[in-house]
Amino acid sequence: MKALRFDGKELNFVENHPKPQSDEALVRITLAGICGTDLEILNGYMSYQGILGHEFVGVVEQSKNKELVGKRVVGEINVGCQNCDSCLKGMERHCPNRTVLGILNRDGAFAEYLSLPEKNLHVLPDSISDKQAVFIEPIAAAFEITEQISLNSDWKVAIVGDGRLAQLILSVLRTVCLKITCFGKHENKLERLQKMGIKTKIGIRTEDEHIFDLVVEATGSTSGFFDSMRLVKPKGKVVLKSTIASKENIDLTPAVVNEVTLVGSRCGPFRPAINALATGMISVDALIDSEFPLEEFQEAFNLAKESNTLKVVLKP
Repeated sequence: MKALRFDGKELNFVENHPKPQSDEALVRITLAGICGTDLEILNGYMSYQGILGHEFVGVVEQSKNKELVGKRVVGEINVGCQNCDSCLKGMERHCPNRTVLGILNRDGAFAEYLSLPEKNLHVLPDSISDKQAVFIEPIAAAFEITEQISLNSDWKVAIVGDGRLAQLILSVLRTVCLKITCFGKHENKLERLQKMGIKTKIGIRTEDEHIFDLVVEATGSTSGFFDSMRLVKPKGKVVLKSTIASKENIDLTPAVVNEVTLVGSRCGPFRPAINALATGMISVDALIDSEFPLEEFQEAFNLAKESNTLKVVLKP
């Protein structure tokens, strides 16, 4: 099969990579999205080697569960060992022996096929298109915030970042929180949010400092943490969404002095994300910039790295 394989130094197109061989479901990939984590892996994040990609939609070609065969699916990316304490408590995402699609010890979605356990797969309704389905994994990550924190509609909320994940987080949080400000750097991305009625700002001013009850950091850079510390009020909450390969030291003193609650936030529940797309609660139709075949991966990744780009997808 065709695949994009990362050897730890370079990303390469492979024409005849072996198809997945396992007792898991075999999924033929229809579309796969390039996300910030993929870009960070190319910079050394997780020391990963293998086929990249974890945001996907596809069709089940083989499965022990015959009812799944031929169904269009998306898939949760963490696969637990099913034996440890975390797995027995239903917390496969935190299994110390887990594999993670395209991120940790498991080949991912930038290929013609992938395999996942049947329990990880979610069948899609016809109302969700393939291009919309690519966003289900990051939308689920946005919904994880609502699982971790009891949101208050009166809170002043700041989103630091204006990229694809930040925009999805905004779409989720605005269903509860009424006072949201997005701090970004890119006019074209902020214009989309302004059309949604979101207050936006470029740069942090003195009057913005230490006034927000909740700050969500979604920049993909270490500078986002420092900006979040400037925005959050004493005893406020900061949700950290970025996965960064940088080894830069971060000073946590402001968090201690101001008694800020730091919440690490990663993957999230797929069912609310699927429902949000199916009901039109969240719209992602304007977020895709370009679509490329696997063979044109270099051009695709170069575009995905550009600061003005929201989403690039690959079509195996």
